[in-house]
Amino acid sequence: MTCIDLLRHGEPAGGERYRGSGVDDPLSEQGLEQMWRAVGGRAPTSGPWSRIISSPMRRCLDFAAPLSRALNLPLTQVPDLREVGFGSWEGRTPTELRQNSPEAFLAFFRDPMRARPRGAEPLEDFRRRVDGALDDLIRRHEGEHLLVVTHAGVIRAAVCAALEVPTEAMYRIKIPYAGVTRLRRDDRGMMLEFVNRRHLADSA
Repeated sequence: MTCIDLLRHGEPAGGERYRGSGVDDPLSEQGLEQMWRAVGGRAPTSGPWSRIISSPMRRCLDFAAPLSRALNLPLTQVPDLREVGFGSWEGRTPTELRQNSPEAFLAFFRDPMRARPRGAEPLEDFRRRVDGALDDLIRRHEGEHLLVVTHAGVIRAAVCAALEVPTEAMYRIKIPYAGVTRLRRDDRGMMLEFVNRRHLADSA
């Protein structure tokens, strides 16, 4: 059995705004604390994982790197686990978009496949790269327990894949900062064990 814990990054510096693959803010102090709390505190001496996998973006890697050192676990960056690209919405806040482009903002949530922000990564392309990255991890690390430090969009895509639900449903899944989602893969296929736990100590 292969187990994958998907940990969303904590709050980034700069507050709430759309950060896809085009905005690479670091974690805020609070965001870093959120992530340490999720794994049991700032001085973990052990964990259930065999290795740590991270998106290359700072809001993920700035936590994954010190955690890998603390636990003496190998760390691998996987570029295909970066967040979906939001095009012209990169760096803009939901409040700003609601005020300045209300029709486009609401259209996106009604039809995220076709009502994309200008220049945004096509959602079907995003799903293909995330599905491919996860399939590759499972193939390379069969039987291991992985911690994947990544983004809300990646976790949404993984949940959709595990449940075989349409990509259009992605944005109906809320993923909080530093929430943990667990997938298991065995000879029966992929199973979703839980979504959005805040403390892995509750997840044994």
